[in-house]
Order: sequence, then structure tokens, then C-alpha cells
Amino acid sequence: MKSREAQHAKVGLREVAAAAGVSLATVSRVLNGNSRVDPAIQKSVLDAAAKLDVDLSQRNKTKAIAFLQCNRTMLHAFHSRILVGAEQCCAAHGWDMVFLSFNYSPHVPWKELHLPRVVQRHDVVRAVILAGTNSMNLIHMLEHKAITFAVLGNNVIDEPQNLRHDVVLSDDIQGGSDITRYLIRLGHRHIGFVGNTHLPWFSRCLSGYRRAMDEAGLQPRNSNISSEDDAEIGYLGAKSLLSSGEPLTAIFAGNDPSAHGVYKALRDSGLRIPDDISVAGCNDTVGSWLYPGLTTIREFPEQLGTSLVEVLLNRIADPRLDPQRVTIPTELVKRESCQGPSSSSGAGLSLSAAAAAVSR
Repeated sequence: MKSREAQHAKVGLREVAAAAGVSLATVSRVLNGNSRVDPAIQKSVLDAAAKLDVDLSQRNKTKAIAFLQCNRTMLHAFHSRILVGAEQCCAAHGWDMVFLSFNYSPHVPWKELHLPRVVQRHDVVRAVILAGTNSMNLIHMLEHKAITFAVLGNNVIDEPQNLRHDVVLSDDIQGGSDITRYLIRLGHRHIGFVGNTHLPWFSRCLSGYRRAMDEAGLQPRNSNISSEDDAEIGYLGAKSLLSSGEPLTAIFAGNDPSAHGVYKALRDSGLRIPDDISVAGCNDTVGSWLYPGLTTIREFPEQLGTSLVEVLLNRIADPRLDPQRVTIPTELVKRESCQGPSSSSGAGLSLSAAAAAVSR
């Protein structure tokens, strides 16, 4: 028994190299995630290591993950909480985290992007978390450079149907359906949606909203505002829905900050929340601060950060894994901003009706 354990203890990188028929330097490059190693050779090395029961991930001295915050402010509330979850998970596993901010255009070919140099240093950073807002050109670049990464899937612009990389998602599509169904159960039939659907997180909430409206046989109404200012999106979107002259008893905003803009638009129009119009949001970042408290979809950013680290550690331990996809559920949080349509609102208010009411 002791001799068998001693023999197992002696198995190392030289034995892996011999079994794979490659040099020790090649095994070292595979160990460090070097992108210049041919995929077929990498597979041979990993297969040889697996047969010899050698965990290459434990032999790599590099134990740092880069958190790449792309195209968002460094102090963005939601993404800061993702960072907190990721940092805590790294610390629990004995890994370090490097925080980097990176802004780039989605219209630049991937070959022309200039990543922070530290991300390309396999001896410094072992893998990358793509947070913030990302486009497929950066993902293609990381793939071509063989950089291990996991991405927050909710914020990928022009996301392909079949993802070939590790993705963690908040189930905001289901959340959008849940909150719309809740409004319908309250008796609302004239429900509008506000957001900038060119941005993926708004688009995903819109998909859930449309699904619930279609299932109930109701007509969806989407006010799309091309802006990246959340409060402006909510304010202008609500004003647009009201000015259409069509009945309106509830508004679903694609995130909480845009719901804040909806609040201002309704109050400027002389409408009361929820007596005249109910309002709902998504992500529960500022909903508890608003008055009345905002009914919203609670997401779990710290858990998103934890899961992003966990899928990366899985990938580092076994690069041969199939693409991992982790979906974090959402929670419907009911507050005072929603109630059933009141008898005074009848079939719903429009901006012209509200103006008439104020003038009286």
C-alpha cells in the first residue's frame, strides 16, 4: 500500500510529457493556458494527465482571476455587487482577483481590440470574468487567443442562439413574465413596457413581458427609448405611452432606475401611484428607496458573481468540459406601487385624460 502511494506521489509533469509524447516545456505551456499550443496537443496532454490522475490545475502557481468590467461605470450598483460575490468566492478558494475597467466599441473588428496587457499574461491571470456590457467581437477575440473566460450572459449584445462558452445568467426573461402575470392577476389589461430594447437586459425583460401578454391574449405596448440614461428612458417612455391616447393602467419598466423615471413622469402628469397607474420594475436596486415602494423583480448579483467564479474554476480544473450554462432564478417582490385598477381609472388613463383631470 505504501509503495503504491509512493509511486503515485512521484508521478509529475515529466511522466505526463512522456505519456503524451511531448516535451516538458509543452506540458508547462498547457499548464499555463498558453494560446500557442495546438488544440490537439493540448487534448493529448490533458488526456495523459487524466490517465495518470494528475490534476494540472493544482500544479499551476498562477491563482488570479481578472474581473473585467466592460463599458460600464466602475461603481455601477448592480455590477459592484457581482464583483463582491466574485471576490468572496475567490477568497474562499484561495484565489486572488484583479479588477479592471475596459471600454471598447462593439463595431471594431476583434483583431483591432486592445485588451489590457495583464489579461494576456497567463503567468499573472489564469482566467477572466466578463462583466459589464459586452459584444461578440471581444468574445471572439478571447476565443482566438485561447483565454479562459466566463461571461454574464444577460448583458451580451447580439448574443448568438448557441453559446459556445461558459455563461452565467439571471433569469430575467422569466422574471419579466412573472411580474407581468402578477399585474394581470391584479386585473390589469392595459399594461405598457418602457425600456431601450437595443440593450440586452431591457430586451430580455421585454421578451418575458410579451410572452405573458400573449398568453393572456392581451396587446403588448412597448415604448422604446434610444438612450443609455435609465431615468430618461423611464421618463420619456412613460410620457410616450400616456400621449398615445390609448388606455393605460400599469407600466412595467425594464429596470428600477428607469422605473424611477416613470414615477417622475406620472407625477408631472398629475397621476398618482398606484391609485391611477401601477408601476413595476426589475433588478431591485433602488425599488425599496422609492415612494411608494416599487414592486420589482429581485435578482441576485452576488450569486451571479459566485457562479461566474465557480464555472471558471471548473473550466480550469478540466478544460475539456462542455460549455457550462448556469441560470440564477429571480424573485417577485411585491410592494406598494401596484394594486388593481381602481374604479376611478376605469379602462385606464391617457395623458389627455390626466390633463383634463388636473385642470378640473
